[in-house]
Amino acid sequence: MAIGDISLSASARANLTALNNTANLLQETQSHLSTGKSVNSASDNATAYFASQGFLNSANNLNTVKNNLSTTLEAVNSFTNSISDVTSVITQLQGITTQALGTTDTTTRAGLASQFNSLTTQLNLLVNDATFNGTNLLNSTGNNLIVYFNETNTTALTITGVNITSAGLLGTGNSAAGAFATNANIQTAGSYLLTALSTLRTDAATFGGNSTLIQTRQDFTTNLITSLQNASSDLVSADTNTEGANLQALQAQDQLGIVSLGVSGTLAQAILKIL
Repeated sequence: MAIGDISLSASARANLTALNNTANLLQETQSHLSTGKSVNSASDNATAYFASQGFLNSANNLNTVKNNLSTTLEAVNSFTNSISDVTSVITQLQGITTQALGTTDTTTRAGLASQFNSLTTQLNLLVNDATFNGTNLLNSTGNNLIVYFNETNTTALTITGVNITSAGLLGTGNSAAGAFATNANIQTAGSYLLTALSTLRTDAATFGGNSTLIQTRQDFTTNLITSLQNASSDLVSADTNTEGANLQALQAQDQLGIVSLGVSGTLAQAILKIL
């Protein structure tokens, strides 16, 4: 039977239209409640949708920056810890020179000189092993690490490498000259060790300052990401209280529409009986 063959009263058609509109509104409201968003696509509100997506894209890009900052921070902290370890080795070397000055026995001094040389070798091994993520900033002043602070890589910090190998710290005093046979040999080594300790303190302070700066930028980036996500959410989020009230109202309206449609049908039947 064609639609044109079905005869509906004007009130019945009005009630059906109202029910259809109510059903569409119910579906929309339920979608808002289930997703927590009042704007789920560009067709809902193109301006709000694309602005929200822009904020989210920026937040995602900054999240990559934040991850890189986290990795760099761990690297810098690792280098700082290694400097502390090297400082401990230098302190041990000082202990050896102190012992050497405390004796005039050439055999004992020669043995201490051998320990000195062995320990400087271990110092070099330690420094060369202080590689983090393929980068070592402790065995050459030619090595640098660049950390970027924004998504366009226009702000950055360059962390310059240092040389805290025995050659870099102790220069010509990186070995026990003359097997520590004379006091002059020992005192020369001791002088280099004092300079080395001063250098290590300066290097540790520099790396510590870089670490603090990176941590500050990481916190800044985290807060900025949160702000962008909140801005995105504010544009598209649904008010659950309002949507819940709308849902109850629409459900009641839907029930009333069904009742109204039934009444229309009952009236039509009554008229037919009279006829």
